[in-house]
Amino acid sequence: MNTKMISHNNNVLNRAIIPAMTASIIDILITIFHQHPDYWQGNLSKANEGNPIGGTLMQQHVSGIFVISGVWLILIVLLGYYLPARLSKVFLLFVLIAHSYGACSWISPRYGFWWAMVLILFNSILYVQFTLSNQNPGFKPS
Repeated sequence: MNTKMISHNNNVLNRAIIPAMTASIIDILITIFHQHPDYWQGNLSKANEGNPIGGTLMQQHVSGIFVISGVWLILIVLLGYYLPARLSKVFLLFVLIAHSYGACSWISPRYGFWWAMVLILFNSILYVQFTLSNQNPGFKPS
C-alpha cells in the first residue's frame, strides 16, 4: 500500500469525519426524538422520515431507524477513509450539508428559523475548526 495515501486519508478521517459524523448524529437523534409516540408503540405507519430508504426500513420495524443509522454511520467512516482524498472530502462535506438540512427540516417548523440557523452555524464552526484551520497553519479562527 502507498503510505502517503494512508497518511493523507488518516488526515481526512481525523479532521473532516468529525463534522460529518456530528451532523449525522444530530440529525439521527432529532429524527428519533420527534417520532410520534404511536410509532414507538408499534404503529409503523406513523414513521416520519424524509429519506426513502430510512422511511422504508422504519415502516418495517421500530428498530429500522437504529439499523439504518448504524449502517450509515459505519459507511461514513469507511467511505471517508477509503475513498480517494478529493472524493472523500466531497463526500464528507456532502454528508455534513445533507444532515444539516435534514435536521433543520425538523427544527425549523417546530422551534423556529433561528434554531435552525444555530445548528448551521455550529456545523460550520466544526467544519472550519476540523478542516480549514488544519490545512492552513497560518489560519487562526477567532
